[in-house]
Amino acid sequence: MDNRLVRDGIAELIGTFMLVFVGAGAVTILNQNPPAAVNVVVAALAHGLMLAAIVSIYGHISGAHVNPAITLALLVGRQIDVTRAVVYWVAQFAGGIIAALVLRFIFPAAANLGQTVTAPGISGVQAMIIEAILTFFLASAVYQAAVYGKAGNVAALAIGFTLAASILFGGPLTGASLNPARTLGPGLVSGDLRDVVFYLIGIFGGGAIAGVVHTLLFKNEASKM
Repeated sequence: MDNRLVRDGIAELIGTFMLVFVGAGAVTILNQNPPAAVNVVVAALAHGLMLAAIVSIYGHISGAHVNPAITLALLVGRQIDVTRAVVYWVAQFAGGIIAALVLRFIFPAAANLGQTVTAPGISGVQAMIIEAILTFFLASAVYQAAVYGKAGNVAALAIGFTLAASILFGGPLTGASLNPARTLGPGLVSGDLRDVVFYLIGIFGGGAIAGVVHTLLFKNEASKM
């Protein structure tokens, strides 16, 4: 493995750590201080602003995927190779788990570490569909704003705002993870893995579909804009 790929993997680990630590950490704190109406706004801002910052900091190094579903979307679209994708996946999941372990150390008595769970009345299948659609939106923003460069200098904001807006809608329903590392890290450390299979299928599925759509349907059109 070359030094550049190792460097990029470390950037992905740190970036994913930042996202999960701040995002799940904000939710952990908010779960101790209702009301929920305020919680979803704060959670959306915590995740969205941090993602925008991560893209600005690490985008020129690793691309700042910080999300296994985004890596899959770019792999499907042949923007990266399999070796890089595997390195990124290992780094991203490791970053999410380490962030959750640090949160457990900081909040030893917390029953909830910001894990993404379904709201009452939302089935696993419904959560899968919601997560798939919202992840498609996020991966679409990555493709058009960053990969195809259509957002220019505000690409980081476009991507961060897409995540924040998605959480404003999906947060009260599924937690709006849109990120397997964000789901698996806090879920593993808290011991709460209910519906995790539905989350992973939905999130990875939404990313893969976005990779196909933006490669086959919108790439040529985008290049003419």
